[in-house]
Amino acid sequence: MAISAEVKKDLLLFLGEQRAPELLGAYLFYLERKFGISPVAFVRDKIIYQSTEEAIKKLEEESKVWRETEIKIGFGPPSVNKQTKKIYICPFTGKVFADNTHPNPQDAIYDWVSKCPENTERTGGVRAKRFFVSEDPEVIQNYIKPRKEAISKTVYSSAVTGKLFNSKDAVIRDFKNHYLKPLTLVEVQNQNRFQLEETFLNLIQDHLQEDKIATFVETLAEDETFHPYVTEWVETEE
Repeated sequence: MAISAEVKKDLLLFLGEQRAPELLGAYLFYLERKFGISPVAFVRDKIIYQSTEEAIKKLEEESKVWRETEIKIGFGPPSVNKQTKKIYICPFTGKVFADNTHPNPQDAIYDWVSKCPENTERTGGVRAKRFFVSEDPEVIQNYIKPRKEAISKTVYSSAVTGKLFNSKDAVIRDFKNHYLKPLTLVEVQNQNRFQLEETFLNLIQDHLQEDKIATFVETLAEDETFHPYVTEWVETEE
């Protein structure tokens, strides 16, 4: 087992920050550095992934990050301006209510879609109260400019909240910032409420074996800098 000088340096810093450095914690830290592991938990599904990139890749395959959808942008004088932070959009007409131009925009959109003639969707015999919500400045910008006729535009909605974003990158960025929780491998090892994604689980199980941990200790023992820690671990095992 070869441990690079850079990883040894980081490991020494890590061990120096611990009150009582444990072998398992040191080994897990080493694995993080060696394999570039940066675990994240998708809290909603209680699943931990090896990294943000792996989480996005797997969750996109399951359509759990974004969905492509279409919005209408109505014509006439805009009810949105540069100070608008949140809008509610009628999917049938493009009618929009803004947080700063209407006293109760959410109530207004409910009332609008419940009476909208273009709304042909029915739930239990009454018009479905379905509408879009967006806080994305790029989506809001579409409704600021007056239009002579209504148009349709392809946008992206969050698979978690349903909020609209102007681009797929914007949805993914929001997902990373709000729905993936960073963890350390030590935290992953100590948790029991979440399950590990299959590929990540196989990686951990493959390396959490006694012979590999023993080889890790033997390798560190060759460096005098680690002798105090190695001695403590060996005595504890005995």
